[in-house]
Amino acid sequence: MTHDHGHAHDHGHGHAHAHGHGHLHAHGGGADQVRRLRIALLITAALLVAEFAGGLIANSLALLADAGHLLTDVAALGLSLFVAWFSRKPETPKRTYGYLRLEILAAFANGATLVLVSALIIWEAVARFRHPEPVRGALMLAVAALGLVANLASAKVLHPASGSSLNVRGAYLHILGDLLGFVGTIIAALIIQATGWLQADTIASVLVSVLILRGAWALVRDSVDILLESTPAHISLAAVRARLLGIAGVESVHDLHVWSVTSGVVAMSAHVLVRAHDRHQHVLEHCHEAMREFGIDHVTIQLEREEMHGKEGPVHA
Repeated sequence: MTHDHGHAHDHGHGHAHAHGHGHLHAHGGGADQVRRLRIALLITAALLVAEFAGGLIANSLALLADAGHLLTDVAALGLSLFVAWFSRKPETPKRTYGYLRLEILAAFANGATLVLVSALIIWEAVARFRHPEPVRGALMLAVAALGLVANLASAKVLHPASGSSLNVRGAYLHILGDLLGFVGTIIAALIIQATGWLQADTIASVLVSVLILRGAWALVRDSVDILLESTPAHISLAAVRARLLGIAGVESVHDLHVWSVTSGVVAMSAHVLVRAHDRHQHVLEHCHEAMREFGIDHVTIQLEREEMHGKEGPVHA
């Protein structure tokens, strides 16, 4: 969180700057995230060994597909664990936001990996659909049941922190994808045992991959939005502008930007025209209060007593 001091520095050229000062920290509790990710990583690594061996012996594409996801899960959880630990390092003069953005890079990497793995499994499923191979349904069912229990445990551990951190959300989506995969594999194994219809294994792998693909694409999209410093989806830039213009003494607002530094840390900056110098402190304080209504904690306001359009750079909103 940042702490607003609401002070202004008045300069001869008619500017005043106000910043919400303080240290920026991602919400959600870094230590708790590290603990949850570590537990999930240990469970998933043990399950990976069991499922890969079971998939080879049973000749089940659905199990091998889940094992492929588990492999990416282990890598994803390891990456998320490292980032959750490393991003807690304090900011420096070179990296004034610290390492908070590492969380978003990790989320993007996890999402992109899931998209790639899902596409490869669908490709293999199409080939196997044309040429079905024998599957050992009983072993397939036993391994899938074990995986379901293990993934339920991992999902329960990660779920509480998945809403406040895009990094943990990426890891959680990996686990959730495998959880769905095990459900599909169990259904396919039961169908194979009851009817001998081998295509159930292939169809289950495709359905699960499509579901995972949908969540992975959303994760990639949200990560890219933050990396591009897009306005957060839950905040209307027009509403922010209107709220600022509604403050007594504000004549106009330009160069307005609202962006996410990382999950749960929203920042904004704006140039505000206030011709009456004796209104500057009043406007600064009310701007900070207004932005808190939108959940924006890090605020930078440049107050101007005269139009500055001809003297400013080209990046404006």
